[in-house]
Amino acid sequence: MKWLASFAYPFREFLKSDGSIVMELGNAWEPGRPVMSTLALEALLAFLQEGKLHLCQQFICYNPARLPSPAQWVNVERIRVKDSYTHVWWMSPVERPTADNRRVLKAYSPSMVKLLASKKYNAGKRPSEHHIGARSFLKNNNGAIPPNVLTLTNTAANDEYQEYCRDRSFAIHPSRMPVGLAEFFIKFLTVPRNLVLDPFAGSNTTGAAAERLKRRWISIEPREDYVAGSRGRFLP
Repeated sequence: MKWLASFAYPFREFLKSDGSIVMELGNAWEPGRPVMSTLALEALLAFLQEGKLHLCQQFICYNPARLPSPAQWVNVERIRVKDSYTHVWWMSPVERPTADNRRVLKAYSPSMVKLLASKKYNAGKRPSEHHIGARSFLKNNNGAIPPNVLTLTNTAANDEYQEYCRDRSFAIHPSRMPVGLAEFFIKFLTVPRNLVLDPFAGSNTTGAAAERLKRRWISIEPREDYVAGSRGRFLP
């Protein structure tokens, strides 16, 4: 907890006044016990406090293909269900950092496409207390606003990065981030030519995504073998 909090102030110093910090934190379990640890949440709170940061929004990164874990409690004793998501926390030193959800719109559902074509739907008050106006859903915004639950898998076994590492006997990073996760937040929170920093780069998924999206980037990784392998993400 103290280790993570120690980075809060330096990271804040790297930010522009309207910049953001995005942090993915997995769930933790108490060693040898079928009980979840609160350490990840305590670490987040300490990080926010130390950096004097605002928590802008919480996201869930859901991986439907994730293997069942913790194995002892899920597979052996069958007293828990599989842990298949991580928390992603978006924070900033200001309440209104640069962000635009129009840059991350998702495709309309078939029913919404049909509605836009027919221009007919049931307006009025809903049990949720929302009031749907007669023209509230008639404007085509070229996509739907995404939810804060991001469904992403990372099951590819023969992508360019892994093939590059195998061909050269480089170590393949064991916990690679889905490229879609980096792409989502880079699009959402930055514009072309902005600078993206990943201080724990690993296989440099963030740098590769930033490069494709025409952002400048800096990635920090102390292991030379991971750095060497990460060049496989930049093949022509």
